Amino acid sequence: MDGLFSHWVATDAWRDEATAWIRDELAAVGRQVTGEVDQRRIRPWSTQLVVPTDRGTVWFKANCPALAFEPAVHRALSSLEPDEVDEPLAVDDARGWMMTADRGATLGDSRDATLEDWQAVVRLAATLQRRVAEEGPTLWRAGLPDCSPQTVPARYRWLIEQLAALPGDHPSHLADDGRTELEEGISVVEEAVETLCAASLPVTLQHGDLHPRNVFAVGNSLRTFDFGDAQWAHALEMLAVPYGYVTRLTTHPWPDVLSAYAQVWSDVIDSADLEALMTPAMVTHGVNRSFTWLGSIVGAQPHELAEWGDSPLYYLKLALQPFPPADPESGP
Repeated sequence: MDGLFSHWVATDAWRDEATAWIRDELAAVGRQVTGEVDQRRIRPWSTQLVVPTDRGTVWFKANCPALAFEPAVHRALSSLEPDEVDEPLAVDDARGWMMTADRGATLGDSRDATLEDWQAVVRLAATLQRRVAEEGPTLWRAGLPDCSPQTVPARYRWLIEQLAALPGDHPSHLADDGRTELEEGISVVEEAVETLCAASLPVTLQHGDLHPRNVFAVGNSLRTFDFGDAQWAHALEMLAVPYGYVTRLTTHPWPDVLSAYAQVWSDVIDSADLEALMTPAMVTHGVNRSFTWLGSIVGAQPHELAEWGDSPLYYLKLALQPFPPADPESGP
């Protein structure tokens, strides 16, 4: 790939290359493109193409280099747990490309997600977490980043160095006073890691962006997708995004959502102890989320940095903030 990701994928040359791959791969599975390929969205981290075929709509996704692991991880998960994750139609590991069959409107797009919807989503995710908790080597080979708790302190220090080295006009540049504050906070990170490592909940798949718009209803079951932000991390880090959505964007009671998640782990840990672990898990989540964001904006153009460029610094600082926040608006 030449140049910035979001610039390159907007060129005719890239679209021609992608479309040729799409046609070849669909032909290999007995499908034909029947209309114009539509590029719906471009972001610094990915782009999507919608492809009409003689056997229904197909979605193509291309990821930036930092997230190029997603197709292989998606394929691995579909092999491990086909009832929870659909198998891709085609994958190009080297280029970070993938095609999947359209499943219609997502759960979140089909309606305003109810409390019961949110409970079903977190139960689905927790069930998948339990089933793949012993599959770390398989998912690491597919490229899933290992962000398990014991790796977090070194990542925290690395991120401080990386953000401090950014140009002064970069939205995530870490100034000297901010650097001192974060360096002094390493003990908070180390204590969180110690607590998580001593607890009974495992390190497993962390979806990274779990909400009803990343879940399809297929018959009487739900299936999840969009693993571009996924990591191998402490199980409870997955609840950061649901917590932010539910407490900021809905009136649903968060304890009821958390309870649904906890039920899946009830033979491993009681609900009170699980809830207490949310505090250290949000520390490690902040560090790991900063890491994902830093990789996601490497290929960003100036106008994109203006919108998303402060995210790596925001999440690294968030790691040191109290949880739950006094103001839900400041939550993860």
